[in-house]
Amino acid sequence: MLDTTTKKRIDDCRDILVGKLPDPKAQIEQITIALIYKFMDDMDKEAVELGGRAKFFSGNYKKYSWDSLFDTKVTAAEMLRLYSDAIVEMDKNPNIPQLFRDIFKNAYLPYRDPETLKLFLKSINEFKYTHSEKLGDAFEYLLSVMGSQGDAGQFRTPRHIIDFMVAVVNPGKKDTILDPACGTSGFLISAFKYIMNGGNGTDKAGLVPTAGLVPTARLVSTPDERKKLIRNFSGYDISPDMVRLSLVNLYLHGFSDPHIYEYDTLSSEDRWDETADVILANPPFMSPKGGIRPHKKFSIGSNRSEVLFVDYIAEHLNPNGRAGIIVPEGVIFQSGKAYKELRKMLVEKYLYAVVSLPAGVFNPYSGVKTSILLMDKAFAKTSNEILFVKIENDGYSLGAQRTPVKGSQLEEAIKIIHDFVTAVETGHALSPGKKIANALSPNSSIAHTVAKKEIAKNGDYNLSGERYKAVNNLSSHYESVKLGDVCKVINGRAYKQEELLDKGKYPVLRVGNFFSNRGWYYSDLELEEDKYCSKGDLLYAWSASFGPKIWDGEKCIYHYHIWKMIPDEEKINKHFLYHVLNKETEAIKAEGGRGIAMIHITKSGIENREIPLPPISIQEEIVAEIEGWQKEIGSLKKEIEEKEQKIKDRIAKVWGEKKEEVEVEDKAKGKSKVKKYEDGEDAVTMAAEK
Repeated sequence: MLDTTTKKRIDDCRDILVGKLPDPKAQIEQITIALIYKFMDDMDKEAVELGGRAKFFSGNYKKYSWDSLFDTKVTAAEMLRLYSDAIVEMDKNPNIPQLFRDIFKNAYLPYRDPETLKLFLKSINEFKYTHSEKLGDAFEYLLSVMGSQGDAGQFRTPRHIIDFMVAVVNPGKKDTILDPACGTSGFLISAFKYIMNGGNGTDKAGLVPTAGLVPTARLVSTPDERKKLIRNFSGYDISPDMVRLSLVNLYLHGFSDPHIYEYDTLSSEDRWDETADVILANPPFMSPKGGIRPHKKFSIGSNRSEVLFVDYIAEHLNPNGRAGIIVPEGVIFQSGKAYKELRKMLVEKYLYAVVSLPAGVFNPYSGVKTSILLMDKAFAKTSNEILFVKIENDGYSLGAQRTPVKGSQLEEAIKIIHDFVTAVETGHALSPGKKIANALSPNSSIAHTVAKKEIAKNGDYNLSGERYKAVNNLSSHYESVKLGDVCKVINGRAYKQEELLDKGKYPVLRVGNFFSNRGWYYSDLELEEDKYCSKGDLLYAWSASFGPKIWDGEKCIYHYHIWKMIPDEEKINKHFLYHVLNKETEAIKAEGGRGIAMIHITKSGIENREIPLPPISIQEEIVAEIEGWQKEIGSLKKEIEEKEQKIKDRIAKVWGEKKEEVEVEDKAKGKSKVKKYEDGEDAVTMAAEK
């Protein structure tokens, strides 16, 4: 448990650095390096006190010892020079273990203010190597400030979600455990604590598996067993900075020799033959421009990172291997060929459960909707069903602050998943479609099963559990509702000419510039809040020739030919509504609409339009699929444009080369004629040639 004193010391270090290093990641790197530096000196002093001698700061490195830095004769400027030189040179120190050399690899001091460094190192001096157990939790707290999404789509997985996945997958002390995109090793540390506690949850979340699943024999009871256990953990990450943070995090949690490797899981073949009993991961799923360039050993041909990571994990499980992996919703229902092939492979060989997480789980870092795929290579062969679990309450509010709330469904989900496995293994599997939760946990309805043959029926292998519930409950078509029942429609306002002066506060958005930012009028009227529109609002021009738009401009006042559409978020997704209104625009145009110059719609007319309304999860699926296709179409268009330009460039180059050849040839002919003339051609012939 993180104590307040240690937390304050960490915060003090960050407060000192923030003026020179505003980036939290840079702050963490400097605190990490300084802590390890200090701990090496503490270990040297401990060795001397026990009758031995200093090891790390000896020989040529003795001048860099902590006491040397703080010698009263050393000025702040000299301290800066010594410390800066030390961290640059430390990875070459032959007296320190490889772990520490890896931590100091490519380290440097990114600022040159002696007073800042002196104040910072005084704060680091408050930490002692004997505090390392406490510092494990302190370091986890430190890493939590670095949760913002990185360039590769990385974001910190909340601890309670990590602990949930570990409890579901249920690793044992003899299992080899891998995270192929380990970041700061949160999954590995959670799994380690889980096993050390005999499989009875972690010290953070207190999540426990079904009673009876964890025998006493699983307890790690001797130092030798602990050493063997630590050797079973390994992780890869493409980022050297993440590898450094991961090494320190594991070291502070008792791993004297952590096996973390700087490795490109998707593009390198060096570790392809390494498999594991348990794989846990939340990989970065943002593919770089142009896609990933993987090697040829993957079963699924794709350049999308989300497809390749899931494929990698499935293929690297041992015969009795299990896995838990967080995936973006695209993996669940995208219609691209690679996505379908991946889901087919999972359903047929690996998958036994899908856990849908709330859209706000990764707030405030990302609002992305995710699910957890649970694989068990052996169990999947015995089960004819897939279990779908829908988590709506993970114990925290889904806003930016993520404050604790009552009613978490995580423990219930763990029990349901373990009971499902037990039911299948003992021959008591439920009939397809039956809510397993109602049979095993009478007061719950968060889970149901679907037969694999039902999932395979149309060849899409869609893994959205709600889709199959919707088919069963609605006989394959959705309830029709009036737009006015799921969306508030607010009229724009007409303005007198004298109100539309160029001295006002906010631009007035008119239909004529609905799709541009040019030619706005301005108004100084103070209007009630719902008369404004801001970036992200859904607008609809009731002159239907224009249709809907999600506004991406500055705050403005919308004119009377425009409505602001405010969806009831519990009933209809804003982006789904946008696509519905696009469709309605086409329908109204086909019907002829109302009006003379333009096709007009009345407010009551749009409120009374009936639309089919699938469940929110299906709406999100439809939106993701449409936007996925739009993105793919955009990418293909760009690729076509680039290829067309290459063809034009090639033609121009060839044409230029041909022209140059002709010019050279003409010059050569000219020289040839001159030579002939010089060889005795008469003047008449020369004149004729010219």
